[in-house]
Amino acid sequence: MRIVHVKTEEQLRQAFDVRVEVFVNEQGVPRELEMDEYDESPESCSHFIVLEGDVPIAAGRFKTFEPGVAKMQRIAVLKSYRGKGIGKVLLGEMEEEAKRQEYKQSLLDAQCTAEDFYRKLGYVTESAEPFLDANIWHVRMRKSL
Repeated sequence: MRIVHVKTEEQLRQAFDVRVEVFVNEQGVPRELEMDEYDESPESCSHFIVLEGDVPIAAGRFKTFEPGVAKMQRIAVLKSYRGKGIGKVLLGEMEEEAKRQEYKQSLLDAQCTAEDFYRKLGYVTESAEPFLDANIWHVRMRKSL
C-alpha cells in the first residue's frame, strides 16, 4: 500500500473513481454535488490516493479553509478495505502535508457515523448541532496540527 500526492490527470481520475464508488454509488450523493471546482485539476487543491498495487482503494483532498486552516474533504475508503486502518494512514499523510504547507489546524465536516473515528484521531467536534450536507448528517470538527 502506498499513498500518492496526486500530480497527474490519471491519478486524479483514480481519486474520482474511489469517490464516485463511495459517495455516489454507495451513499447516494448526486454526482453534481460530489464534484466541484476543486476537482478541475491536480493543482486545484491537494488530492491524495491510496494504491494497493496499481489499484486505487482510498482518496482524500484538502484545501485552504481560511489562513492557516486546511479543510480535509472527500475522505473515502472502498468498502472492502474499511476497518484496516487505511483511512487513519491517509488522513495522517494529509495532515503531514498540510503541516509542510504551514497550516496550523485541520478542519473537517465529518459524517456523524464517522465522528468517533475522527475523535480517536484527535479531532474535536465544534458544531453545536449536526447539519445536513448532501442529505447526510455531519458535524464540524477541528484539530491542531
